[in-house]
Amino acid sequence: MGLSGPGAEAYPHIFSRGKIKGVEFANRCVVSPMTRTSASEDGLVTDQMAEYYARYARGGWGMVMTEGVYIDLKYSQGYAFQPGIATDEQAESWRKVVDAVHAEGAPIFMQIFHCGAINQGNNWVEGSISASAVTPVGEQIPRYRGAGTGFQTPREITREEMAQVIEDFGHAARRAAEIGFDGVEVHGANGYLPDQFLTVHTNLREDEYGGPIENRVRFHCEVMQSVRDAAPDIPVGVRISQTKVNDFTYVWPGGDDDAKVIFSAIAATGIDFFDCSAHLGLDHVFGTDHSLSGLAHRHSGLPVMANGKLQDPSEAERALVEGEGEFVAIAKGAMADPKWPQKIAAGETPYGFDPGMIMPYATLDCNEAFWAENPDGKSKTTVEARDAAEGAT
Repeated sequence: MGLSGPGAEAYPHIFSRGKIKGVEFANRCVVSPMTRTSASEDGLVTDQMAEYYARYARGGWGMVMTEGVYIDLKYSQGYAFQPGIATDEQAESWRKVVDAVHAEGAPIFMQIFHCGAINQGNNWVEGSISASAVTPVGEQIPRYRGAGTGFQTPREITREEMAQVIEDFGHAARRAAEIGFDGVEVHGANGYLPDQFLTVHTNLREDEYGGPIENRVRFHCEVMQSVRDAAPDIPVGVRISQTKVNDFTYVWPGGDDDAKVIFSAIAATGIDFFDCSAHLGLDHVFGTDHSLSGLAHRHSGLPVMANGKLQDPSEAERALVEGEGEFVAIAKGAMADPKWPQKIAAGETPYGFDPGMIMPYATLDCNEAFWAENPDGKSKTTVEARDAAEGAT
């Protein structure tokens, strides 16, 4: 049953029903994937995590997306206490999350992940791999137990390793489908491994995966084809961005020409949706009349989840009205108040986001604890907290 109230009437597009490849959404509000690093050390899901995700479903979200989940027991894990789906045991531990979210009446998609060079905590191997042996810019992320220092220099991934990673993305998608996830999204954005192939300064290869954009998008396409083939019966999509967790300034050098190649080539693999992460929100890019998410729809014809500064319901509604997306994926608003959709629909004001809410783990009572300690809704914002807030789009 859909949400109702004065807010639902004020924002009719947000609260209309939606569908991706047969999966029904009660509304267009999606919990954006957010790194939470709250699994066991060996990547198993906890009971606390199951309640964390169920809480969003109870709050009225049309769909819940998990945090990034690593795909192998090699180089894919990027953060300490990150959950995995590399083994049958790890996959089975997710069943409690699927069951808890479904019990509240919402679908749940899994985001699958390979960190590449953005590695600040791996339980399985030493070192890191990337498209080329280029040290990532920026520093490790303190809120995810980073050391506050630079990243290690990766070695260039071999062709054999590339083939294995592509296959492992498929294995992860198959496991997710088998335990009941309603859809799968590949994290192809924000500076992680697929995006390292897409980015000019991290991809210095001279083979068919390097050079012009048609080559640099090839790894994305092969990953998505593997995932599509492994999970033919559920929605499959990919998150795309220009900026990275370690670099908020990068833009595609070819502008809209790059966008056309990227979105059309990936769409040709038979996927079902794009999820576009943009810290600029709905701002138009490349001198066009669209944001990045709008260009994704223009060049692919597929449903798009717009993301970035959409916790303001007026902006979320505008994204849908202006064709910048068919769904709105929200992180800060969801983190601040899991009942965001219910409150907006009822004409109430959700809790606002504050950097003090960012914690390196998923806790049931983090919001209550924050508001108990900060009754005015604001905490002392340190430089580190401000930086952390910029990363939660």
